[in-house]
Amino acid sequence: MKHVLKQAMEKEKDQSISYSTYMSLALYDVNNGYYMKEREKIGRQGDFFTSSNVSSVYAKTFAHFFIRLVKGEVISPHICEIGGGTGRFAYDVLQEWQTISPETFVNMQYSIIEVSPFHRRLQKQQLISFANVSQYASYDELDAAFTGIVFSNELFDAFPVEVIEKREGVLYEVRIKYNSEGGLIEVLRPLDDEQIISYLQRHQIQLYEGQRFEVPLQMNVYVKQLTRWLQEGLLITIDYGYTNEEWMHPARREGSLRSYYEHQMIRNPLQFPGEMDITTHIHWDSLKIACEEQGLQTVWHTKQREFLLAAGILEQLVNHEDRNPFSDNQKKNRAIHSMILQGGISDAFDVVIQQKGLPQFNLDHYLHIFS
Repeated sequence: MKHVLKQAMEKEKDQSISYSTYMSLALYDVNNGYYMKEREKIGRQGDFFTSSNVSSVYAKTFAHFFIRLVKGEVISPHICEIGGGTGRFAYDVLQEWQTISPETFVNMQYSIIEVSPFHRRLQKQQLISFANVSQYASYDELDAAFTGIVFSNELFDAFPVEVIEKREGVLYEVRIKYNSEGGLIEVLRPLDDEQIISYLQRHQIQLYEGQRFEVPLQMNVYVKQLTRWLQEGLLITIDYGYTNEEWMHPARREGSLRSYYEHQMIRNPLQFPGEMDITTHIHWDSLKIACEEQGLQTVWHTKQREFLLAAGILEQLVNHEDRNPFSDNQKKNRAIHSMILQGGISDAFDVVIQQKGLPQFNLDHYLHIFS
């Protein structure tokens, strides 16, 4: 990893690289990147959990929602999950779908787009019993245009970002280089990147003194390409992030760039390049604007808890007299409670549902949205 980073730095006049270049190499370098390595990343043996790895009730709740959409003939029965991880979400959705709606299951297709060869192999093992699953490294490998549901859970938080900071009234780009002792350090360079400047102007971002801010240029490019590819259907995005107004709160003074290693948060994202997850909170306003420019309409932006309740997660609660706290029923009920309780896992996540080419679509017909 050090050799890869130094090679990138040698191409620059000041021997420094942008934060986005550093993150791209640390996370996605073919041989040394964190996501590309042959090691567990999600779950107890990894570095972090996702909602779908906590309990199958999460994916099953989405399965019920998807089935209602297909039965209502709102959308074609084709799900495309981007960043499928271990395949756990796909497995639980497919199993539930096959169980409760076999008549629609026979026509459904499930595509997974996953950049990591290691995760593609885990998915293949997990989903071996389902003949209607296909895997791809990029959406470019699918048909030229897609119709159906595009779903992602914690995808965009792993996209590389540019980092800027305001000091004494001047905006600087935060860049990365090696010091004389061979350690990675941050250095400041007066901001001259026109794309970053244009982003700040377009979104009317005004940093206050001492504030650090992440600029999601790569996410914006990807979203525009993805939403051009989606011809008709729904885009469902689950992630943690902030609106522009929330980004300006004093609590965000230091930005949101964090790393995770063996379930411990590492505040210094330069500490173990290639060995740990690096993540940021996403920019919801920027994502929605990029989508709207490609003809998508945002129909609901809510907290994950509110979506799960509206989608009927409480219907999975099991009434029983079993007092064994380790029984499957008890575990299932606890998982449901953890998903919907204030202060639980769903507090951190937003759900954004957007539609394209569905002028008659009314979300209220498929979810019980509480006013």
